[in-house]
Amino acid sequence: MHIPAYICDAVRTPFVYEGGVLSSLRPEELGAIPLMALMVRNPHIDWEQLNDVLYGCAYPSIRGGGSSARLSNLLADVPAAVPGALINRFSGSGIDAVGSAARFIKSGEASMIVAGGMDSMSQANRLNSARRADGNAASTSVGNFEAVGLENLLAQMEYGSLAMAESVERLAKEFNIERRSQDRFAYASHRKAYAAQQNGYFDAEITPITIAQKNGDPLIVTRDGFPSRVSSAALAGMEPLSLDGGTITQGNSAPAGDGACALLLACENAAHKYSLMPKARVLGMTAVNVSPDAMGIASAVAGRKVLVQTGLAMDEVGVIELNEAYAAQAIAVLRDWRLQDDDPRVNPNGGALALGHPLGATGARLVLTAMHQLHRAKERYALCAMCAGAGQGIALVIERV
Repeated sequence: MHIPAYICDAVRTPFVYEGGVLSSLRPEELGAIPLMALMVRNPHIDWEQLNDVLYGCAYPSIRGGGSSARLSNLLADVPAAVPGALINRFSGSGIDAVGSAARFIKSGEASMIVAGGMDSMSQANRLNSARRADGNAASTSVGNFEAVGLENLLAQMEYGSLAMAESVERLAKEFNIERRSQDRFAYASHRKAYAAQQNGYFDAEITPITIAQKNGDPLIVTRDGFPSRVSSAALAGMEPLSLDGGTITQGNSAPAGDGACALLLACENAAHKYSLMPKARVLGMTAVNVSPDAMGIASAVAGRKVLVQTGLAMDEVGVIELNEAYAAQAIAVLRDWRLQDDDPRVNPNGGALALGHPLGATGARLVLTAMHQLHRAKERYALCAMCAGAGQGIALVIERV
């Protein structure tokens, strides 16, 4: 049985850099916000008939743990009978949730699912810092498996660690990606994201968040905390993370962020029953693994594989949303695909280098942003791809309807 799986609505919180105005919210609190927005936007749906909520999260809170998605349901007042499940594929968690929801619908096991992702990198990094201070986490380079204890392996997968930067440095050398190209790519991401924000392209994606203040009126967050109009000179002046001839800097690396994103997927019957307007169809998703010390190139492998799976060629793809974990990593993927560094189909509204990277939410945001861009550009197919910790990669294709 093959039943089309449609994305009928989607919304996200603003994305804010680590330590910003969303830093007090736990992942499950962030995840509840787009869920509530979907329910408000679609009051005609009988939400008790929702089959599931699938949320990706790379760093669930200690309090929420594996029940974070279920807690988001309860915080959002989703009917108590609706289950919730957490998916963790590190950075690929959000895409995985969307693709998994589509598979349930295509198989006929579900008719309507909310899928997305959430993460608070502010809280995750505070926890990781506390662990390191207590000596409970090792600092081990990717690919060094001489010490095979669990803590060593976990340390290799931490977002933003020097170990990941070292693996991307190796990619930069392999693909001859000099520092200037990386900074140029990062500058373009900021410039495109700022223009998209100014043009109101993100307005349809974002639901506001109200943050209570100890003194004064509540703070209402309506826009992404960044992008900024960063200068190319400022990027060029940043010190490398590794002083031993390195090219990776904070400026050409995606900053950690806080945020959540949720998409409403349905079969044709459910869409008709609840007067939903399908906006895109999920054609396929695939996940791959490469060596952990080559993590960044996994996006390229996954992208090629999902195109074969869906029977498409790269020149048929009108929109490419590629996660920008690092500028060098993104450029390596484009060169592996034999595309130009500045291919206009790639992240036309900027990416994680400008918007920040709440790990579990970013993949879902790629799908949401790609869906809107397909309609703006009147293109047919979009490819969303990203790498994830420990050598994982994941990619998904959607079609405009």
